[in-house]
Formats: sequence, C-alpha cells, structure tokens
Amino acid sequence: MAERSFRKVLIANRGEIAVRVIRACHEMGIASVAVFSEADRTALHVRMAGESHAIGPAPSRDSYLSIDRILDAARRSGADAIHPGYGFLAENAAFARACEQQGIAFVGPRSETIALMGEKTSARRVAVEAGVPVVPGSLQPIAGAEAIRSEARRIGFPLMLKAAAGGGGKGLRHVLREDELDAALQRARSEAKSAFGDDSVYLEKAIERPRHIEIQVLADAHGNAVHLFERECSIQRRHQKLIEESPSPFMTDELRERMGSLAVALVERARYVNAGTLEFLVDAERRPYFLEMNTRLQVEHPVTELVTGHDLVKLQLRVAAGERLPFRQADLVQRGHAIECRVLAEDPDRGFLPSPGRIEALHAPGGPGVREDSGVYAGYDVPVHYDPLLSKLIVHGANRGEAIARLRRALAEYRILGVPTTLPFFARVLRDPAFVAGDFDTSYVAAFVARSDGARERPRAVAAAAAAIRALRERQAARLAGDASRLPTPWFDAGLREAQRGRA
Repeated sequence: MAERSFRKVLIANRGEIAVRVIRACHEMGIASVAVFSEADRTALHVRMAGESHAIGPAPSRDSYLSIDRILDAARRSGADAIHPGYGFLAENAAFARACEQQGIAFVGPRSETIALMGEKTSARRVAVEAGVPVVPGSLQPIAGAEAIRSEARRIGFPLMLKAAAGGGGKGLRHVLREDELDAALQRARSEAKSAFGDDSVYLEKAIERPRHIEIQVLADAHGNAVHLFERECSIQRRHQKLIEESPSPFMTDELRERMGSLAVALVERARYVNAGTLEFLVDAERRPYFLEMNTRLQVEHPVTELVTGHDLVKLQLRVAAGERLPFRQADLVQRGHAIECRVLAEDPDRGFLPSPGRIEALHAPGGPGVREDSGVYAGYDVPVHYDPLLSKLIVHGANRGEAIARLRRALAEYRILGVPTTLPFFARVLRDPAFVAGDFDTSYVAAFVARSDGARERPRAVAAAAAAIRALRERQAARLAGDASRLPTPWFDAGLREAQRGRA
C-alpha cells in the first residue's frame, strides 16, 4: 500500500470525540470537516472544525447513523478520509465498505475485518484459532428458544446471554437460573433488534466478580502489530465504564506480557489494520478470557496516550494513509499512571438518571498532569437525543498514589452548573479505601452505591424518627392542653412524611 497523506478529514461523529479528532487533524495540518444534526447546530465540534455540514434531524437514525447523508457531506466537502470516532457507525462494516467503494479512506480496519471481529461469535472463533482462551460458551449465534435452553444446560448456570452483534451492554442479560432464561431471552432479543437491527444471541458462562481488562493494539498494512499495554476498566455500571486507568493495579508483569502476546496473536490471525482493543475478563486466579474486540478507538484511549506518550488518533490517521508504525514492541514502555473519569450528564443520587439541560457555568480544572477532553461549554444545551457523555477528565502521575491525589484535586476544581453530573460520585469513589487499595472488580459500583445509599439513609432515618417522636409529643401535649391550633403542626407533617419515607 502506497503511503500518502490526507488533505481533508471528515469526522463522522459528535461531542468530545469529534473535538479530539479535529484537534489532531489541525496539529497535523489536515483540514477538518464536521457534520451535525439539527440538535447539534451550536455544538463545540461544529465551532472548531474548518467547515461543517448539516446531515439531518436530531434522531441519530436520520443523521449520525445515515450512511448516505454522511457520504454526501464527504463528497460535497471534498474530504478524502472519514474518521468515525466511536459509537454510531464506527463499527459498521457496511459504512466502511461504502467508503471503500467511494474511494474515501476509512480511518479504521477494512470492512471485512470489521464484519469478522464485530460479530461476537465469529470473533470468538478467530480467538480460538489464534490460541486465545475464551469464556466457555457457544461459538455460533443460536436460533430458537429450545436450542438456547439446550445450550444453556450444557454450559451451566449462571451464564451471560449476549447479542451477537452487540456491544456497550446492549442486548446483554445475566441469567442466574434456568427459570429466568425465557424472559431474559425475550428482553435481550428485543433490545438487540432495536440497537443493532439483529436479534441473534449467543451464550457464555458467567465468570463471577471478574476484572475487566482491555489491551490496546495497533497494526499497520505492512504486517507490523504491537500492543500498547492494558487498561483497567472494572469500575463500571450496567456494563458501561465509568473510571479507567493504566496500568491496572491487578496486573503482574507476567500477566501483562501474556495478555499482550495473546492480543497481538489474535490481531495477526485476523489480519487486522489500525487501532483496536481486545477486551478480557480476568478471574481471581488471574486467568484471562477473551470477551470481544472493539474495532475502533475507545472512549478511554487517553489513559494509554498518557502512559505511553503516543497520540493514538494521529497514529490512526497515519496508518490509514499507508504509513508504517514508527516503533516496535520493544520500544514501547509504560511511564507513570493515568486515570480517567467519564463526566456524564447523569444524576448519581437519582439512580444515574440522564439529566439533559443547559450548562449555566463551567470551569474546567488545570495544572500539572491534568487533561480535559470536552465537547461542551457554558451556555450549551445538552440534548436529550444522544449519549450523556460531556467530557473526560484524565490525570497522569508518577505512580497510582500521585494520580489519585491529582484526580481528587482536579475533581474539587471542576465546576459544571445547570445539569447534575457524575462529578460528586467520582469524588466519593476516590475517597473509598477499596478503590484506593485497588481492591475491586466489576461488581464494585453496585456494591459502592448500595453502601453509600445506606450511609446516607441512616442519618435520614434517625432524623425522621426524631421528627416523628417530637411531632407525636406535640400532638399529645396539644390534646392535653385542649389547644386545637397546634394540631397538626408543620413539624408534625414533615416528621410524618419522613417517617413514612423511611419505612418505604
């Protein structure tokens, strides 16, 4: 493949990742093109790009998921490459194929590779062929409820029911017992059909309380492939990551070497080109099991950039233009420790309920070792139509202790007013002894939220009980005194309501 450079890149995405790619293009002297829906007309990525094109109404199916509209914008702008970011069409083989047919470079793997590794059961088959251990389960999508029941009995409970075309926690159910299977199957298929247009599913044995560790890989079209070490992604809620870090506090040098070698072996077997990530579940005995491959840039890629010193977006663009990797595996080292928090427009005190609205004020943290990748600004209206990710706060320190201290400081400086965010939740997690000790797994967030809610409920229950007792005494005193004006008092009403809530 002949080397060439891109003149103009269209970013087929929105939000912070679109801003991130635009910045890389500007540093490389490449013109940038933004696309936007009607809801994103005033978005930050539109303001920052060299030019921008409207692609349709707010619903993503009519804009960011419309292959025809995005390709039309590419033709109108004269873009010779498209960077898909993550989400939307980033892992859509049909989109990559359409780019190839139009003579527009797709900044990612080839369409046939996306199809191979994006379908979960075919990716598992490639992993088995490459000698990579996989979670016990089915290697083909399973059709028919009876066939699924039979396979479930063979694998054994508890198990995971998964959408074959899935990702991001969509179409996924944890099934503890056989009598839960039929209802879980119905929900998983419905969700998978809605999210991916494909309701096929497969089964895996559930690994209880694992670590979720992923390996970043990068390969060029000249046969060179490397891994850029691991990211710890176990702090997640409903299979959506919240905090990521590198290196993992769970890792040993031996495990890191083994998992990195396994990842490269799979990449070579799949003839993969460009950046990608292999996700693993690792059990308590440090046995890794391949879970899936994300054939795109990850949300959490900044932690890898900070510990390796390499810009993954620029490397993606260079590899897509036909360049060779500028390093070998032996040249890559991890330096220091990086942690990322996903700042979401969600209210952690109301079950992480999405909270769209206007950002009235915003002050981002700064100082040594602090990076903020953001797609918003003061005065911006957070739309209801898309993922609630506002920004990513990433810090780097000489070691994990320094990184945690730096992140605490940065979180204390960060101010977003107008919409509830996950910032207070992160501040609490960063003070939790279990997190500080690195003693956690994928069940951490659920347990932490339960503990935190319980701690907040105890003083509330005590206050409610005290209010109810005082109200009762006031009522008794009023009756003895024959003073009807004191029945009932506001304190009595409040105490009664609190007592009732405490019993609910």
